[in-house]
Amino acid sequence: MSAGVLLLAAGKGHRFGSDKRLALCGGRPMLQVVTEQIRRAQLPLLVCLKPDDNLCEQLLNGLGVEYCYCPEARHGIGHTLAQGIGRTPGWEATLIALADMPWISSDTWREIADASGAERIVAPVHAGQRGHPVAFGKHFYPQLEGLSGDEGAREVLRRNQAALHLVSSDDPGVLRDVDRPKDLA
Repeated sequence: MSAGVLLLAAGKGHRFGSDKRLALCGGRPMLQVVTEQIRRAQLPLLVCLKPDDNLCEQLLNGLGVEYCYCPEARHGIGHTLAQGIGRTPGWEATLIALADMPWISSDTWREIADASGAERIVAPVHAGQRGHPVAFGKHFYPQLEGLSGDEGAREVLRRNQAALHLVSSDDPGVLRDVDRPKDLA
């Protein structure tokens, strides 16, 4: 099974007040922390950036991480996701990841990838709540490529509940994201 990670890092982050992807988390930029966790899991990674995202581009170049620009990112996460899925290099499944979730462990990334399949949707569950990342098999790529605006993958998930496979996780990081600077404390 060939699975990879599509890291969505093209959002605006209005509530944070500055570029949260570059905010320090444990002394390193949050985007770096997330990419390092994914790479520790030994998974292929493609990061989606907004156009002219020079600081994040420099950071990713320094880390040797592959990225792509999503020209329509300003229109919402649906556009970014659709464009990113269209650029994945033939993976059987893609873990959709959010750049503001630095506490997901490398073991969790690996567990979700290992449970994925071409016709499955896989998500972790911690303390009774579904979390991230969510893996979509290639069977669902056409639906993901049809997303637009602020419509994220949740709608694809809703339409395909029968394909959803939940993986029990002891990782609280699957539920924790960063919306405001205080969330990094």
